[in-house]
Amino acid sequence: MDAVLFDMDGLLVDSEKIWFQVETEVMERLGGDWGPEDQENLVGGSMASTVAYMLKVSGGGAEPEEVAAWMLKGMIDRLADGVEMMPGAAELLEEVRLAGLPTALVTSSVRPIAEACLESIGRHNFDRVVTGDDVDRTKPDPEPYRTAVRLLGVEAARCVALEDSPNGVTSATAAGCRVVAVPSVLPIPAAPGRLVVSSLREVDLAVLRALSGGEP
Repeated sequence: MDAVLFDMDGLLVDSEKIWFQVETEVMERLGGDWGPEDQENLVGGSMASTVAYMLKVSGGGAEPEEVAAWMLKGMIDRLADGVEMMPGAAELLEEVRLAGLPTALVTSSVRPIAEACLESIGRHNFDRVVTGDDVDRTKPDPEPYRTAVRLLGVEAARCVALEDSPNGVTSATAAGCRVVAVPSVLPIPAAPGRLVVSSLREVDLAVLRALSGGEP
């Protein structure tokens, strides 16, 4: 195993509930309603896709840049007090780092949100950080994971990516990585080269190495 690649929202940090709060408030400003089914349509997606969806379903007349600014401010304000890490996340990060394995954070969130979350996660835990601002095509496109692999100087086939959304799993798989899926909002089926677990508490370095060295 050459490296371990981590998603952020819903995988390392319990931020999906924060996104839901902010999205609900922004939709109210646009004159629309927001529910769990709306969040399901967007989990693992980019800021641009979220804003486009909100403007479409609300019929609001705001500019996309304005809505994105509302979203960004709402998230940064809430993240200023820190964000709770998902069960098992801190322990897995520590074990991977102690083993000397290269790591990358690969998120569809824009860089200011990633930077705010890194205050809680620990910037020292990652050799590289790839955000939605760093690529032309976000998840489910493979570009984010291909970018991380290139920056780390490793082979995708010898990397394990950890994800919580179908979009993220699709991105990592298309890039050539093995995948550990910890479904959050939407279910993710088992598949060759993919391990599905209910919590990061079920994952340690031995599990990652076994998946990396297993059959395709």
